[in-house]
Amino acid sequence: MSGNKKNIVPCIAWVKQGCAKQNPDKITLEKEELKRIIQETQEKLIDDENASNDDAESEDDEEKEFSAAIKKATKMAASIKNKSQDRPVKKRKHSDENGQEDEDIAAKYGLDDYDDDDMSTDYLHGIGGLTPFASNEEDPYITLKNDVDSDDEDFILKPSDNLIALGRITEEAAVLEVHIYNGDLNNLFIHHDYILPTFPLVLEWLDYDVADATKGNFVAMGTMEPDIGIWDLDVVDSLEPVAVLGGKRKQSKKKKMKKKEVLAEGHSDSVLDLSWNKNVRNVLASASADKTVCLWDLSEGKVVSTLKHHDQQVQCVSWHPVEPQSLLTGSFDNCAAVIDCRSPGENVKKWKFDGEVERAIWNHFSPFNFLASTDKGMLYEVDVRQEKPLFTLSAHEEAVTGMSLSSQIPGLLVTTSPDKHLKVWDIKDSKPSLVLSRNLKMDIIHCVSCNPDHPFVFGIGANKDFKVWDIRESAAVRRHFLDRMPAPLADECAADDEDLPEDSAADGIANLNMEDAEDAAEEEEMLAGDRGSKKSAKSTADVDGQGKKKKKKRKKKKKNAISL
Repeated sequence: MSGNKKNIVPCIAWVKQGCAKQNPDKITLEKEELKRIIQETQEKLIDDENASNDDAESEDDEEKEFSAAIKKATKMAASIKNKSQDRPVKKRKHSDENGQEDEDIAAKYGLDDYDDDDMSTDYLHGIGGLTPFASNEEDPYITLKNDVDSDDEDFILKPSDNLIALGRITEEAAVLEVHIYNGDLNNLFIHHDYILPTFPLVLEWLDYDVADATKGNFVAMGTMEPDIGIWDLDVVDSLEPVAVLGGKRKQSKKKKMKKKEVLAEGHSDSVLDLSWNKNVRNVLASASADKTVCLWDLSEGKVVSTLKHHDQQVQCVSWHPVEPQSLLTGSFDNCAAVIDCRSPGENVKKWKFDGEVERAIWNHFSPFNFLASTDKGMLYEVDVRQEKPLFTLSAHEEAVTGMSLSSQIPGLLVTTSPDKHLKVWDIKDSKPSLVLSRNLKMDIIHCVSCNPDHPFVFGIGANKDFKVWDIRESAAVRRHFLDRMPAPLADECAADDEDLPEDSAADGIANLNMEDAEDAAEEEEMLAGDRGSKKSAKSTADVDGQGKKKKKKRKKKKKNAISL
């Protein structure tokens, strides 16, 4: 795809090895099912058009003149349209009388011949007369009797395959793509995809089948709509999700006059983040721009609790990896909160930061700790038993929109930002040091996620496509985390002398901030990173207890690539 075209990947979700079907199902739509989907799509388009017209009619007082002009133009267009209707033109009808709508759909899309073959084959005059052998097994001139088609071979998953589900936005469509990644074979290719009706914002993998509570392979998707779609990744060529957790849509004036039944409780605005509770498999948490967090019971398909402890849009949500009742949330009100969902009205603890909270995740290596990032490029680690952060970092020049801990390596943290950089940190013992900073040439980076089976492999989504990267390509990363690697990985890296062409370990280290300024020795050790010798460095800001920073002038130093 051309670099000038829109090709945005805003969200990524990994699927652990062994969780997907080895041979995914291929769906075959019946004529009636296809007719139903087309009809529902038409109804949705009509509802959206009506909602847009109603929005245009409800302008604010200061825009009355502009609104009047719009109405006048609309009336003129309607008048022209009415005159044109006098002509004998066959129109598509949207009525429910005597199945007329079904007949229109069937006629338009040729559904009456949907199950018929396009053409009959005359084997007497066609290629059948040129094939004297019924199969390759009988043909003596074909030596490879059981040659497997490469496409069929790629379709079947191997035990060592990971799936990557990602949302993609192009100029033509919004798509949910499912790729296969095999770290052993170093393979990455697309397996199947689904066309989406709206822009995807977040993906969350889960193994809970809403139909019968058995284990499966699903992703929940949050979009610009208030609904949450659940897609079965083991079904290929599906046109719609297997389930939809419905939100409250804006009703048009006409629909309100008809006294439509009240929709089930849910969100009324975009769904910004999702988190599946691995300890209580039927529970899903969703964060929304409507300033609420909803707790969904997937077995019932409905909201069991709505949390309203934030004053602004809720940007992120994360269940505790061990304690099934503890939920972490972050909001544009500059606060992160931990809630005991057994009594959410009473047990809420908040921490206020300098900036809107972009991401908040639990540290699964230190269950009492969580990490939070802000739109000002700050990164915090917090012990829930304490009031103040354990450390405060100026991690990026712009917002930290992506943050992921390694699945198996303690202390390994990767952050990404609209400043186009990916950074690798060591935060072991709450003493952060920068190991690698790299411009991936992907424009604005939106998200990052670690492979659950390969602890150094990360998926990165950006404005220019996506990338799967084994950060062990960097010599600085290999050297720094060598003693924490599992034995097989350490053996692979021990004799590896190659490095990235422009590897820059700890470039921009002057941006690092520590709240514990009193402990100079500890700060020096942190700033030294893995460079072998401890060098003193001055932080760019002194941070007080409220997280406010005072800017100081500093000189930029040119960093050289690390060589071994």
